[in-house]
Order: sequence, then structure tokens, then C-alpha cells
Amino acid sequence: MEGGIHKAESTEFRDLLYLTSKQPFILRLAFSAGIGGLLFGYDTGVISGALLYIRDDFSQVERSTVLQETIVSMAVAGAIVGAGAGGWMNDRFGRRPSILIADLLFLAGSIVMCFAPSPAVIIAGRVLVGLGVGMASMTSPLYISEASPARIRGALVSTNGLLITAGQFLSYLINLAFTKVTGTWRWMLGVAGVPALVQFVLMLALPESPRWLYRKDRKAEAEEVMRRIYPPEEVEAEIEALRVSVEADMAQERSLGGAGGTLRKALGSAVVRRGLTAGVLCQVAQQLVGINTVMYYSPTIVQLAGFASNSTALALSLVTSGLNAAGSVVSMFFVDKAGRRRLMLLSLAGIVACLAMLSGVFFAVDTHSPDVSIAGTAALSPGANGTCPEYALAAAAGGEEWTCTQCLRAPSGCGFCADAADKLLPGACLAANDAARRACRAGTGDGRREWYARGCPSSFGWLALVALGAYIVSYSPGMGSVPWLINSEVYPLRFRGVCGGIAAVANWASNLLVTQTFLSMTQELGTAGTFMLFCGVSAGLFILLFLVVPETKGLQFEEVEQMLGSKDYKAWKKFNPKA
Repeated sequence: MEGGIHKAESTEFRDLLYLTSKQPFILRLAFSAGIGGLLFGYDTGVISGALLYIRDDFSQVERSTVLQETIVSMAVAGAIVGAGAGGWMNDRFGRRPSILIADLLFLAGSIVMCFAPSPAVIIAGRVLVGLGVGMASMTSPLYISEASPARIRGALVSTNGLLITAGQFLSYLINLAFTKVTGTWRWMLGVAGVPALVQFVLMLALPESPRWLYRKDRKAEAEEVMRRIYPPEEVEAEIEALRVSVEADMAQERSLGGAGGTLRKALGSAVVRRGLTAGVLCQVAQQLVGINTVMYYSPTIVQLAGFASNSTALALSLVTSGLNAAGSVVSMFFVDKAGRRRLMLLSLAGIVACLAMLSGVFFAVDTHSPDVSIAGTAALSPGANGTCPEYALAAAAGGEEWTCTQCLRAPSGCGFCADAADKLLPGACLAANDAARRACRAGTGDGRREWYARGCPSSFGWLALVALGAYIVSYSPGMGSVPWLINSEVYPLRFRGVCGGIAAVANWASNLLVTQTFLSMTQELGTAGTFMLFCGVSAGLFILLFLVVPETKGLQFEEVEQMLGSKDYKAWKKFNPKA
């Protein structure tokens, strides 16, 4: 049946293999559009590694956490605008042109970042990429869902979601591959233009969505596309289903009196208000549990745990990205068995436990960090500008001994040079400049010291990796995918567009809030305090979700509407549509 939301079930994956063997055009269509999901995931992951090397190349970025946050989050800000503009462009110009424009924006942003001479130009490139990501994130799954056979639609749309996590994993591999190449971050960010160019070329040879064509009264073109998608024996029935669905949608839109009328009527309905409360809360919760602190700043978090090397941090971050992709696959098979509400609450409970563990690990890292050696500092900083200024004043005044943690939190920006024999022994507290880094890293083999600018040497670092891995395992199958599914089910069909748009903007805005403040919070509250804050927020969200989000497993759209409109509605009570 044309229209509506289709979830992937096990039979759909069997049908997918059967139909694509008979109609290879379907697979070509889905793969070409699905590259948009790959671009979305790649952009999310690539900046986490590129940021390490951008800091090394631009001293102003190294000194300013706000500038680092802005470089990361401006793509999210661009995505908010891109998603909003993409909705209008999809209706006005079509799905295919919107994907082509998104590719051009992504390609332009990649080129701008690759050749950027300054942080300001990198930020401009990030905005362009964000515009493309925002448009692609909503247009690619829409195009796939409208241009694929109904009985495998869920499998194809789910595959697009899997490509997002695959893009994240690919970005970590690309980052790792370019760690030893001149221009490191320029290659990392520039390579993103390749799949955008590939998708642009592939989409030029693909047709417009038949549903959009039919709405624009281009019925002959729509029917021609349908004949390329469906087996001959199914074409006429599917064309008739498309006609009935589109005409019903258009009649419904005329009765609502435009976008303003749609929004007013939506908010005037108790069913919509309850559904919108649940849907928006799910989307906001998805971001406020801190997932993008892990996806955007994973290598930085690994360094905060005591792994100083950029390449080591990137290699270890592959674990989190791989687990995220695996979790998406798990969700596809279990969400209909476990139930949406239960899976999401179990996921959130695991997140609270993992964030508490992360907070404890970083507290241990801070309290057991190596001491600063007066003699070691003097030996490595013979010049007037070599020693950390705050440490020099404290040592001259004969105050308490400093630790690595105090050194790294010095306002002027300082680094810790570990002892060559044992990184846990007292080291040197130096000013964070190129001369100090070179002095620290002088020597070869066992005599080479390690420079720490983010986190201190620690014997607890592996526990942080375990906690990060457990966090992703808890997040991905539940909070990672269920909020989108909830939003596809809790709105009446006639208000799904406007409510889905509100929820999507809430998701992107929450994403922006988290990514723009994470590094500043670690600076002000400490890493342990920041993760404890996320832990507390997640615990509060668990209570809110329990009270507000209903179970929609196994219910038809009409039954969900009946449940939300019932006088004795309670989200935590199981609904019986036959009662």
C-alpha cells in the first residue's frame, strides 16, 4: 500500500534479495540515494579526528575550546537550516534535485575546508557541509521510501540508517589512514567530497520520485518510473494505490488550509499534543544523553583518559564507531520483539550506569595524576618562556606541590611532559608552545618523552575505553534508533509532516547545544564532573520518558490515535484497543 511508514521485518529482507535479483534497478536506486546517509555519517565522525590535527596547526584553536566547539558545531547549525530549507525544496523542486543540490553543497564545503588557510574558513566550510547534511538527512530516506516497492520499503530505509553508522566507521578508518600523511586534516576533510561527487553523478541518471511526479500532475512520467520499479504483474495495482493515496493526501491538505492552519489545528488536538510531547522528548533525550560528545569528540575523550598520541586516540576510537554500527543492526532485528518503550528505557538505564562509570574513571584519573617535578621542569625549560607561568609563580612562592591535572588546567594553557622511564612518575609542567613540545619529545626510543595536553598519564585509561564501549552498546540499539521510530508512529497521518518537522528541529537544536558546550564544560567542571552532569540529566530523562512515552508496538496508526485520545490515557499503562 502506498504511503505511510513501513518498518523492516525479517520477511522484508528476504523479499529484498528476491526483488533486487529480478529488478536490479531498485538496488541501484537505493544505493545511489543511500550515499546521502553515508555522507551524513562521515561528516559526523571525520571532524572528531581532524580536530586533533587542526589544533596542532593553528595555535588559536589549541588555546580556545570555544573555537574548537564552533568548528565542530557549525555543521550542526548548518544542518538545522538545511533541514528546514530541504523540506520546502523537496515539495517545490522535487526529491532528486534536492539531493543533487545537497551533493554540491557538501562537495563545495569539502573543498573549502581542504584548502582553508584559517580557522574562519574551516568554519565556513563546515556550514556549507552542514547545509548539505541537513538536506540529505531528510531527503535521502524520503526518496528511497517513495521510489521503492512497498513490501521492501522498510528494509531499504533501514539500510539507509545503517549506512549512516557505516559512514561514521569509514570516517575513523580514513582519519587513521592519513595520520602519517602531510596535510593530515586537509585530506580527512577533503576526501568527503568524493562520495558526494559519486552520488551526484549517479543521481543524474535516476528518475524523480513517482509520488512527487504524481502530485505535480506528471502522471505519465510517474507511471513510467513505477514500471521500472515493480514487476510487470504488480504495476497496475501499485499505480492505482499511488493514485488513491496521493489524491487523499491532497484533499486532506486542502481541508487544513495551509501550513499555518495545519499547525493551529494540530496543537488544538489532545491526541497531537500528547504525541508531540512524546516525540519531541524522545528526540531531545537522544541528544542530551551526550551521544555526540562521543561521536564528535571520541578521540579527544580517549586523550583525556591518558592516551596522548593522536594516532592511538584515533585507533582506539574505532571501537566506539564499530559498536555503534553493530548496535544499529541489532536494533533492526529486536525493536519489534522487545517493544519500543521497553527497549528505550532499558537503553537509557544502561546509559546512566555507563556515564556514572565514566565519571568515576575520570575522577580516578584526576586524583591519581602524576606530580610535577621542579627539577624535571627546570631541566626541560632553560628559557624564560619554557615553564608554565602559573606553576613558576606557585613554585617561587613555595606553595603546595602541583599535579599533572593542575598543570593542564592552568589558565594560560600548559602541557605535561611525562618522565621518559615511567609516565606515572613526576614530570615537567611546561608552557604549551612549539618549543616546549619539541624539548619534551627530543630523543629517540626509550628516551623519548610523551607530551600530554588534554589528559594526564594514567593506569585507568583502559577502564574509560570499556565504559565508552559499554555506553555505545547501551545507546545504539535503543536511544539511537527508537526515537525516530516513535516519531513515525505517534502522530495522526494528517499532521505527520508538521509534527515530524518540529521534532526534527528539536533534535538538531539539542545536538547543537551539546556539541557547542562539551569542551567548555570539561574545562569548567572537569571531565568527571561533565560526565556526572550527563548522568544526572539522563536519569531525569528516564523518569520523563517513563511518564510520557507510550508503547506503540503492534498497534495500527488508528489504534495509536485511539490510545492517545482516550480519557484515562496513561503512557505507562498497556493499551488494549479492543477494550
